[in-house]
Amino acid sequence: MTGDAAQRPNILLVTVDQWPASLTGYENHPAILTPTLDQLARNGVRFPRTYSECPICIPARRSLMTGTTPRKHGDRSFDPAARMPALPTLAGTLRGAGYRSVAVGKLHVYPPRDRIGFDEVFLAEEGRPHLGGPDDYDMFLADQGFAGQGFLHGMNNNDYLWRPWHLPERTHVTNWTTWQMCREIKRRDPTRPNFWHLSYTHPHPPLAPLQAYLDIYRDAEPPVPPVADWARDEAALPYALRSITDYWAHVKPHHLRGIQRAFYALCTHIDHQFRVVLGTLREEGLLDNTVVLFTADHGDMLGTHGLWAKRVFYEDSARVPTILLGPQGDPRTPPGAVDNRLVQLADVMPTLLDFAGVAVPEEVEGRSMIGDARREILTAGCRDDASATRMATDGRFKLIWYPNGNRIQLFDLQEDPQEMQDRAGDASLAPRRAALEQALVEAAWGVDGDWISGGRLTGAPARAFRTQANRGLSGQRGNHFPPPPQAGADVVVGTPG
Repeated sequence: MTGDAAQRPNILLVTVDQWPASLTGYENHPAILTPTLDQLARNGVRFPRTYSECPICIPARRSLMTGTTPRKHGDRSFDPAARMPALPTLAGTLRGAGYRSVAVGKLHVYPPRDRIGFDEVFLAEEGRPHLGGPDDYDMFLADQGFAGQGFLHGMNNNDYLWRPWHLPERTHVTNWTTWQMCREIKRRDPTRPNFWHLSYTHPHPPLAPLQAYLDIYRDAEPPVPPVADWARDEAALPYALRSITDYWAHVKPHHLRGIQRAFYALCTHIDHQFRVVLGTLREEGLLDNTVVLFTADHGDMLGTHGLWAKRVFYEDSARVPTILLGPQGDPRTPPGAVDNRLVQLADVMPTLLDFAGVAVPEEVEGRSMIGDARREILTAGCRDDASATRMATDGRFKLIWYPNGNRIQLFDLQEDPQEMQDRAGDASLAPRRAALEQALVEAAWGVDGDWISGGRLTGAPARAFRTQANRGLSGQRGNHFPPPPQAGADVVVGTPG
């Protein structure tokens, strides 16, 4: 680099899709192999109390890219046809400050080729050609002689079937995302600082990992997911949970080990490929002056309490891995540090702008993770229908509210990190419960007003649950050559509720 560009750090924002914070070696998981993340945590700071404000792909990524919560960016229900709101974006703000900005992988915006402030975008959008495009990963497959064959393994983006990847290793989306990002690092503008967004689509299903990574876990003994007593009576569960257990009722207990091993294989594959990106930065002489932030949009319950996927506020769905590595010697990210402040995805934008020395737009609601400001309580919400759920936590106690039927749970995360004991009825915790309920009242917006009366959470009459038809097999993909015709962008597939 030359001039001012040599002093301003490059920025690498790495996101993964549907990866729980607990599924890492540095959190002492007994089976997962994540050597790159473990080393990154030893070199930087990890934030174990990071939560997704809305643990669904599109709303979470809006928070990540705008530094705002759903209350401002407008989506806590997953609206695939919603344009990015008229807010400053992370990429656009950095580009306006002189950064060259490139994204590789998944953005999950509409229309798909909206750059949202990036100079260039190379997309891998999980088989959505019907929304427009084109998708760069699909074009890569065609160039390799596999046009439209990315989903011929028969697995599904919204289910827990598994089998090995069906094409050559180099064509796997994790390999392509890594390869394309390394090319962009090498093709950087040497006169400007660079912002790279590396967005892996896995371990979100489809569960079709490389055979080599399945082999790594062939003899692994994944832990049996805990199921609390409060979760055992399926008929008594809140509507939002009942819709999940019904939607994935075909996933049987004897499938669990295979699902876990396939999911772990996807994680370790990403971990190893991430090493290649870091190695490229090192060999290009950039690593010591690059900020690296690794996080996820949300997690996956993976059978804990009998639940699957996301859209709920238990730890494995809402708490995400977050590691921050500053430039070499930066005192704000001391090696091996653990910062227990409450963090949300909206904090990513002001944090990275802080490192870049760029003013944070006034619209941003997040707080810099290297600043002095702390939040006492973090609130979050997901969906506005019968499956709506809200959460408030002070870092130790977490309250989850299901407005449908006005159901409340309270967990002591310090004493009970797996959320096995619902303490909502514990009189000794009544003041803490009241404080968290009040936080939800104060944070209410939109349809929440219909579920609050007299300054208290009152909810709505319980809606009777009905089993759901799934004729489309949770949005099963097919043969994508020729590409499927464009369809209504507002059609949501693969969603329980």
